[in-house]
Amino acid sequence: MKRPPYVTDKALKQFIKSALEEDIQDGDHSTLSTIPADLVQKARCIIKQNCIVAGVELAEFIFKTFDKNMSVEVLIKDGESAKPGDIAFIVTGKAQSILQTERLVLNCMQRMSGIATLTHDWDSRLVGTKTKLLDTRKTTPNFRICEKWAVAIGGGTNHRYGLYDMIMLKDNHIDYNGSITNAVKMCKDYLKRNKKKLKIEVETRNLDEVQEAINAKVDRIMLDNMDVPTMKKAVELINGRCESEASGGITREMLKDVASTGVTYISAGALTHSAENIDISLKALKD
Repeated sequence: MKRPPYVTDKALKQFIKSALEEDIQDGDHSTLSTIPADLVQKARCIIKQNCIVAGVELAEFIFKTFDKNMSVEVLIKDGESAKPGDIAFIVTGKAQSILQTERLVLNCMQRMSGIATLTHDWDSRLVGTKTKLLDTRKTTPNFRICEKWAVAIGGGTNHRYGLYDMIMLKDNHIDYNGSITNAVKMCKDYLKRNKKKLKIEVETRNLDEVQEAINAKVDRIMLDNMDVPTMKKAVELINGRCESEASGGITREMLKDVASTGVTYISAGALTHSAENIDISLKALKD
């Protein structure tokens, strides 16, 4: 699949450099002491659970960033389903390079495949509705690029990537500022003054706040921790004048009921903070 716009070569190289430095530092002494520098070998990536595979493209990027002479034969692409015993790819290159990158590749793939699998499961419950499933910023520090990429691979839609690419006025912003009306006005003045074009979303906790956000003419209204009947009333109140987003305490079992209210989006931090890793291994393959 096509990479999301935030998954640039520059961002990936920065992530990989930091991750390898954390792991290798002054050398992988287990490998350096036992494996000849010129030994070329193969290894296969074995999937051990039913899942949606994610991180194959990243794995290839990690291998080739570390050692440009490594080659990868991809057998299962990102976003495809796999079962125990399936081989995602076969990597060929210096044995030292394979061993030094093995753990980083597996850590990324196990986490990303878990997120993609959970996202796919949740998203499948929204089939037949117009509601889209969003992730959140509840991600692991310095691993956001992989976690949000995994959501996209699993069929979800990425919310804002960070604090810089969308304005979201949450309850603390409103409480510190004093009112939705004033906060939105200040945002619009700020954007005009700084010549920025960013969407404005406002978190609301009740129908009065929903009406205030409508009057302020924002781009999206978040319906935070509302029950389904209140959410339905909020969507009717909004009446298509802006986007709506259900958020807060969303569970898999609630998805269809929430979507039935007509909300534009459902956001769930669980996609990234509650996904279980998928068991994947990299095993030597000898001719």
